[in-house]
Amino acid sequence: MTGTRLLFDPLLPWPVLAALALAALAAVVWGFAMRARGTGWRAAFAAVLLLVLAGPELYRERSRPLPDRVLLVVDESFSQRLGERPVRTARAVEALREALARFDDLEVETVRVPGDAREGTMLFRTLRRRLATAEGDRLAAVILVTDGRVHDVPADARGWPEGVPLHVLLTGRRDERDRALVVEAAPTYAVVGEPQEVVLRVVDEPPAPGTRARLRLAVDGRTVLERTVPVGEAVRVPFTLEKGGAAVLEAEVSPLAGELTRRNDRVTLTVHGVRDRLRVLLVSGLPHQGLRVWRNLLKADPNVDLVHFTILRPPEKMDGTPIRELALIAFPTTELFEDKLEEFDLVIFDRYMRRGLLPLIYLDNIARYVEAGGALLEAAGPEFATPLSLARTPLARVLPAGPTGEVLEVPFRPTVTAVGRRHPVTRGLAADPAAPAWGRWLRLVDAEVTRGEVVMTGADGRPLLVLARVGEGRVAQLLSDQAWLWARGFEGGGPQARLLRRLVHWLMKEPELQEERLVARSRGDRIEIERRTLAAAPVTVRVTSPSGRTAEYRLVPDEDGIARLVVEAPEEGLYRVDDGTRVAFAAPRPIARRELEGVRATDALLRPLVAATGGAVVRLEDGVPRLRRVGEGRPAAGRGWIGLRTRGQRVVLGGARMPLLPPWAVLAILAGLAVLAWWVEGRGGRPRGTR
Repeated sequence: MTGTRLLFDPLLPWPVLAALALAALAAVVWGFAMRARGTGWRAAFAAVLLLVLAGPELYRERSRPLPDRVLLVVDESFSQRLGERPVRTARAVEALREALARFDDLEVETVRVPGDAREGTMLFRTLRRRLATAEGDRLAAVILVTDGRVHDVPADARGWPEGVPLHVLLTGRRDERDRALVVEAAPTYAVVGEPQEVVLRVVDEPPAPGTRARLRLAVDGRTVLERTVPVGEAVRVPFTLEKGGAAVLEAEVSPLAGELTRRNDRVTLTVHGVRDRLRVLLVSGLPHQGLRVWRNLLKADPNVDLVHFTILRPPEKMDGTPIRELALIAFPTTELFEDKLEEFDLVIFDRYMRRGLLPLIYLDNIARYVEAGGALLEAAGPEFATPLSLARTPLARVLPAGPTGEVLEVPFRPTVTAVGRRHPVTRGLAADPAAPAWGRWLRLVDAEVTRGEVVMTGADGRPLLVLARVGEGRVAQLLSDQAWLWARGFEGGGPQARLLRRLVHWLMKEPELQEERLVARSRGDRIEIERRTLAAAPVTVRVTSPSGRTAEYRLVPDEDGIARLVVEAPEEGLYRVDDGTRVAFAAPRPIARRELEGVRATDALLRPLVAATGGAVVRLEDGVPRLRRVGEGRPAAGRGWIGLRTRGQRVVLGGARMPLLPPWAVLAILAGLAVLAWWVEGRGGRPRGTR
């Protein structure tokens, strides 16, 4: 397309031309005032001369129109995949693209916006990036295909391209219903054994006053509360963690008939159980070389409160040493073993034997403490094989092994048993065959095991470390007092600190050291399932997808008692893995919590911005709107149609300049006007009014 314009390239500066024009105008005015003949021709001559000095040129331009642009933004967040929305969205996008293709002067760019796993539907963040690189003066309209659940809608239209309408096509139906369980407050950490609470709210859309729903709360797969709660009100739900480490809280509400999705009827939280302070009571029967092994191990942990008593002199030994030089305080047996025994998380007897300091009733208290959920560790020395052994007290009913009366004073290397390779206390201690051999121990108390698992053996394959569960509690027996040799590096030493630390933590029920454990981890778009067990038999686990589909898998443990499996996770949301007793969760494709708190289609969030830009909100259940081209300043929406602005932008391909008149024509005109002015003036003689 070509066009012609008049341009000026003055031969003199514009101020000079303006001065000449004023002088010529004054002369012409004076001539007319004096009624001089030929003044008109002189005025024409001056005008043509000034025009020539202004340098008039004709500019011929070649250009072509630029097509207008339409941004078609498609919301592909989680809520857009509920119900009939995916089908309705696909049909609307196809219909819009077909309708837009009928306009020869339009370009269409489709922008697809997935949901953000942490922040939700950040549609305008993506749109702002596209608008920053687009030519705003060519933009005819922005069309959003969404359910209206957008989490970054700007507060006003500042920064929006001027004159560009925003049209919203809502994919949801007017009669949609949904119920969501919303977490209003929840602790990240909780002290073990102390009451805690989580604040939940059941939200129905649209709301129905007076409705009630059934709420269930489970901790690590075990239901701890179930009750009916009012819908729309904040409810405080109590719970108590019984162990340290990460605990999974599941809260689930009964479904609403005809609701969009059940995925937001359940929420899962991870609460880390922490102990206020771990309290350990260590009673050493006599001073010996390994005494500091336990003390150093326990004092190295700042979360452990250690109460340590060492019996320096038995009551029957009378050597004249004053009592005040043997102890700073009296042995508070009544306070420790009767009044405050339950406050301890672990009781350790190190080479202790009956000497009359602890009445049998106190030892019976310790046995009942273990059966009720406490922890006991006996580090035995030669005393265990004598008639004064703890095995001849009420503690015998919780000890997993009893002495045979034999003490082996022979060097031996501790060995992890087949069960020990599976047990979390000793798993992996001897996994590397290239590692140097452990140093030898020099003494072992022979014992007969009546319960529990032997995880380490000593000389001639006899029990060295025995672990057992008794009632609700745990008991460990180390049938040698030679662990200090590893700490001193004898013959290269061994993993003394790691072994004893694991042993103590297992006794205090740390979750990471559970014999039977189920773990689920996210690995990209997959879930890695790990089942740890002491048994060699295969284990069946059930995987429940976010949509409720279940699949069962058979896991075979290896020689270390670990069974692993990797499964595909094509759905977004939280997967549940359970083996009938334990439960674990993984979210390889997580959904932002705010995405689940409201999924019903709404125009409330977008309507203010739509109104500010002159656009329209249309529900697709009423049909895809017609498209019209509209000019600047005209309404951009009407009943059943939405408008696309005509922007009229062009691109210049080239141009050429040429004089308005050729030089010979200019000279001819000026000469003609001068001759005419002279002839008229000469024919009339003197000017009028003279004598």
